[in-house]
Amino acid sequence: MKAFSIDRYQGEIRETDAREPVLGARDVLVRVLAASANQLDVKLAEGEFKALLKYELPLTLGHDLAGTVEAVGPAVTRFAVGDDVFARPADFRIGTFAERIAVDEADIALKPTTLGMVEAASLPLVALTAWQALVEKAKVQPGQKVLIHGGAGGFGSIAVQLAKHLGAHVATTASGSNADWLRELGADEVIDYRSQRFDELLSGYDVVVDSLGGENLERSLRILKPGGIAIGLAGPPDPDFARQLGLNPAVRLAVGSLSAKIRRQARRLGVRYSFLWMRADGEQLAEITALVDAGALRPVVGRVFPFAETPAALEALGRGGLRGKVVIDLAG
Repeated sequence: MKAFSIDRYQGEIRETDAREPVLGARDVLVRVLAASANQLDVKLAEGEFKALLKYELPLTLGHDLAGTVEAVGPAVTRFAVGDDVFARPADFRIGTFAERIAVDEADIALKPTTLGMVEAASLPLVALTAWQALVEKAKVQPGQKVLIHGGAGGFGSIAVQLAKHLGAHVATTASGSNADWLRELGADEVIDYRSQRFDELLSGYDVVVDSLGGENLERSLRILKPGGIAIGLAGPPDPDFARQLGLNPAVRLAVGSLSAKIRRQARRLGVRYSFLWMRADGEQLAEITALVDAGALRPVVGRVFPFAETPAALEALGRGGLRGKVVIDLAG
């Protein structure tokens, strides 16, 4: 089958003739009809996570899919041939830039009925990240104040909507040209990062979700009220993340040291810092499906590429400047 893979880090992403998936007892074989590009694919291809995520090369990239079930393993109980589904496969089982993929049934959900395949494929990774940040980790409550950095991007555009659905007062950073559109999505305040400093305009926030790291994360701590939490998507990783990966104690200590500075800064300010590495979760995706079909969340697709132009899709994502997600259409 056709797939887009790398055979070395920092190498070319190219079309390959990949092996057909092997179906396990609890696996669902999905014909991929659409997939979306994520920064995680770009970073994996560049080797940014090779010390922590020991993938075998060659590696087929891709973390999001929407498609149709073609076969199921003998222990599968929740899906049948012909079902339209979407998913973010688990780490070490990625590879959605391919014509078919086998995914554990625990990581899949039925596709929202109100969406086509392209729109559905834009959602799993970013929607799960937003859910795990805002619902699971921050436990956002009505009336709380939440700052989402990068509101116009693939993650931010979904996180703004989810935070608003949860009843929060939502602020976001973006270019001024996106301000009116972000208010339509649910943002109460839009800070133009090109001309304004969010830490001079905002204060008393309960939650910040930061996708940039570095100085932006440090500044984010200062707008939190005592007991507030800053959730980092770009790092640095913390000890909980090291435990989540099941790393040995020596490596856990080394990984935890990467965030020692920001965690000390947070403690001095009476706030918390937590790193989020999202995980695959079909049950959470099913809840996201319900929100989409109820009209509480809507996907934002910035650009669509044919499957043959998958490398160009990743290049467009890297250049930035697009609203929402970059999606790859395998059905066209």
